[in-house]
Amino acid sequence: MRGVLVVLACLFASFSPLACNQQGSIPEGDLLVLTVATQETDGFRRFLRSAKHFNYTIKVLGRGETWKGGDYMSPPGGGQKVRLLKSALEDIQDENRVILLVDSYDVIFSSGPRELLKKFQQAKHRVVFSAETLIWPDRHLEDKHPHVREGKRFLGAGGFIGYAPNLKQMLSDWSGADSDSDQLFFTKLYINPEKRKSINITLDNKCRLFQNLHGALDEVVLKFEDGRVRARNVLYNTLPVIIHGNGPTKLQINYLGNYIPHLWMFETGCTLCNEGLRPLSGLQESEYPVVVIGIFIQQPTPFVSVFFERLLNLKYPKNRLRLFIYNQELHHEPHIRTFLEYHESEYQDVKLIGPEEDIDPVTSRNIGFDMCRDDIDCEYFFSIDVDVVLKNEDMLRILIELNKPFIAPMMTKPGRLWTNFWGALSADGYYARSEDYMDIVKGRRMGLWNVPYVSHIFLIKADTLRTDLKDPDLFESATLDPDMAFCSKVRNKGVFMFVTNMHTFGRVLSTENYQTNHLHNDLWQIFENPVEWEERYIHENYSKVLRDGLIEMPCPDVYWFPVFTDVACKHLIEEMEHFGQWSGGRNVDKRILGGYENVPTVDIHMNQVGYDKEWQKFLLDYAAPVTEKMYPGYYTMAQFDLAFVVRYKPDEQPALRPHHDASTFTINIALNQVGIDYQGGGCRFLRYNCSVNAPRRGWALLHPGRLTHYHEGLPTIEGVRYISVSFVDP
Repeated sequence: MRGVLVVLACLFASFSPLACNQQGSIPEGDLLVLTVATQETDGFRRFLRSAKHFNYTIKVLGRGETWKGGDYMSPPGGGQKVRLLKSALEDIQDENRVILLVDSYDVIFSSGPRELLKKFQQAKHRVVFSAETLIWPDRHLEDKHPHVREGKRFLGAGGFIGYAPNLKQMLSDWSGADSDSDQLFFTKLYINPEKRKSINITLDNKCRLFQNLHGALDEVVLKFEDGRVRARNVLYNTLPVIIHGNGPTKLQINYLGNYIPHLWMFETGCTLCNEGLRPLSGLQESEYPVVVIGIFIQQPTPFVSVFFERLLNLKYPKNRLRLFIYNQELHHEPHIRTFLEYHESEYQDVKLIGPEEDIDPVTSRNIGFDMCRDDIDCEYFFSIDVDVVLKNEDMLRILIELNKPFIAPMMTKPGRLWTNFWGALSADGYYARSEDYMDIVKGRRMGLWNVPYVSHIFLIKADTLRTDLKDPDLFESATLDPDMAFCSKVRNKGVFMFVTNMHTFGRVLSTENYQTNHLHNDLWQIFENPVEWEERYIHENYSKVLRDGLIEMPCPDVYWFPVFTDVACKHLIEEMEHFGQWSGGRNVDKRILGGYENVPTVDIHMNQVGYDKEWQKFLLDYAAPVTEKMYPGYYTMAQFDLAFVVRYKPDEQPALRPHHDASTFTINIALNQVGIDYQGGGCRFLRYNCSVNAPRRGWALLHPGRLTHYHEGLPTIEGVRYISVSFVDP
């Protein structure tokens, strides 16, 4: 009987809180979570997902209403939440009901109702508010706040928990407007000693229930332990149940929300990545989503023709793709024309804006978005800058199947600590490195990551462009670059930008120092973009030369191996013919030291076309390792005085008399194909009476230059033969 009386007394707060809390734990069924959400944003969906994970009972207030309560960037507001809560409490008659009111767009649960209710009971009060380090919105009320021995002193209105009768009492005096400050209203109740005692209010000073991040970022760290992930307050050594990214801490709650609750752990990896997928397998081609692919060329960029080759290879029905191509560079018009000449008809539609239309890059982005917005069939806009290397042919399918409003594939620059996303922002809105950035970049943490900035390539749902991102000035800013302005506005609209590193997608080219004064400018990219250069110009079987011994020996101490692709051979020939200043094959030659050539050829030297540094890099990377393998104990830095392309023609110079080369060893690469481009030709080593009569295009002959390998160039009897010759270590 006495227990019943204590319970009744507790309901009316006439007994001490301690007596009330000694009566056993609060049943989880007595807890109801109320939140206000007038829109279903990414943050709201994240909140609901975290609540569902812990089986919270949620009631959402304000759905369908227009929000009039301001935001964290504008003057104080939030009164609309108080009105909605007051109305909702009128329908709750159960006096044992415990009500938790929290914000939703920037809140996540990190633990369940049992822990929350236990800590609420341990607070020994009927209403517990979250606490903050900073006072807001009226700093003049600071002296009126009760002092605390330890912990945070000021009330935060973004989260509080209490018994329904006490909350009703607390809200009974509310008559404010929706735009009035909820925090100021609750603060004035709290600093009033009589009200505070009557309602029985306290603050969660040490963040045992609520963690407000504003003013406390240095206190909060991620804690991985026993297969769980939590946010720990290291100042008070507590594990808050509710994390609130209040004020200007949206990036920090997004960071924590990549892990909490149990979204990514070392034991399981990403647990979110397979939720809510949109599988495309099994669909007929006509059922695939229509995608507008926006391609943006804003500066001279290497390997543009390769970009379009890879675009063509995307594994996605082309009749479900519409292309928007913006090109600001005259230099790239031939690349686009060639692509469209052969493939435009394969796509559903193509819109091209060229340099002659004089449209600025910012406007072009908006035009591309509108091409998708205005097409009722368009479901996605896939934005790609032309310096992106599309290595994964399944990329578009993968991104669509992940089913996010905004998602980007992680891209890197080989050999550099660079990616197309930022893990954090500095105070002035520029790059900062998040704690997990290196683990994500290096692939030690794989998953989906909510980040504050992406560039170069991303996929957006058309519905998002038509609603949250419908503004026509997304890329415009007086102070920020267009990509930074865009990401800032996307964040402010509450749209999460996800980046995924679950697959290898590709890379981003370096465009620094790219010159356009040659015919095939990509040949010069061996320093700036060595990976792309190798894929374009080095024979696909070159890797087998050292690994699998793919080296032939057609004559004694003459080694034959693949090194150049057909494209490399073609480009090198065309570059030399474009330059056109072939020597006459005479003995007098002012290009060389001494001005006299004993065994002249019709040729063009690499340094004449400005390719000597690039050629030495090629020899050092691809010829020197073979030399060191075939001639053990000899090491080279691939120095040369003479490296040149030779042209043999029946009516010009068909052959070359016997001679020694002025080198320690010679690299001789066939640049075109015997039997197709020319007849005859080859190389004969006189000492061994051994000939290589059918040189393979792109294959190199490696042989000693002095003393032993006296050789001659056999006659070319028809067509034109081209070879590249390098006298290494003269």
